[in-house]
Amino acid sequence: MSGTRAAIRYAKAILSVAEDNNTSAKIHEEMNHIANAIASNPELNEALKSPVVKLSEKTAVLENIFSKFGKEVKSLFNTLAQNKRVDLLEQIALQYKRLYDELNNKEQATVTTAVPMTEALEKKVMAKLKALSSKEVTLTKIVDETILGGFILRVGDQQYNASVSNQLNEIKSKFITN
Repeated sequence: MSGTRAAIRYAKAILSVAEDNNTSAKIHEEMNHIANAIASNPELNEALKSPVVKLSEKTAVLENIFSKFGKEVKSLFNTLAQNKRVDLLEQIALQYKRLYDELNNKEQATVTTAVPMTEALEKKVMAKLKALSSKEVTLTKIVDETILGGFILRVGDQQYNASVSNQLNEIKSKFITN
């Protein structure tokens, strides 16, 4: 829990600096890149969180991988190194993205379907999104065959489950309770 609170504080600080320098959109892209790089590279994630890897090596890796990033992000790397909190980088990037989206009236949504979405299903999902959120929504599509059919839509902390597997589970639970 303390790691999450610290990540939020760092994210708020860099967002404040970014707003002052009118670079918040650029830093949003950089934070997105950082979060994706750490999430998709288990070796990088493990190295940043490892107590065995020297702090100087962690910062050298970050400076090398993200060498083209702006001074604000590089300053964040240095601050994290000084405070021995480099392991929070992915959480900070994710929190920054969340705070940036809140500030700009944007929201992330995820739709999970059993098969790639058809145009008709995408229209249905977008209609449901408009009902669930008044913000500008970015849709991430995930294919998960285990839901059998239909879709599961997540917007913020709301979830709309119109999957076949969910309907079958509801029917199953009615039979069990009766």
